[in-house]
Amino acid sequence: MKAIVNVFLKAGVLDSQGKAVHHALDSLGFNSVEDVRIGKQIVLQLDETNREKAMTDATKMCEELLANTVIEDYTIELV
Repeated sequence: MKAIVNVFLKAGVLDSQGKAVHHALDSLGFNSVEDVRIGKQIVLQLDETNREKAMTDATKMCEELLANTVIEDYTIELV
């Protein structure tokens, strides 16, 4: 089973990379972009067939290592 983890800064946390990309897009003429937030995606191939166990394990991985839960949120999708 594959777990796709998306980690992104919480609302209200300054995203300097996002601001830089937003400015660059604006400079290139893409004026319809209102905001940019940069995150990361982690794809985990799990040796697990039980969806509940896979979600529990992926959540624990996020809480302990993959995300800094003080300033970041995350989502998990099992596929």
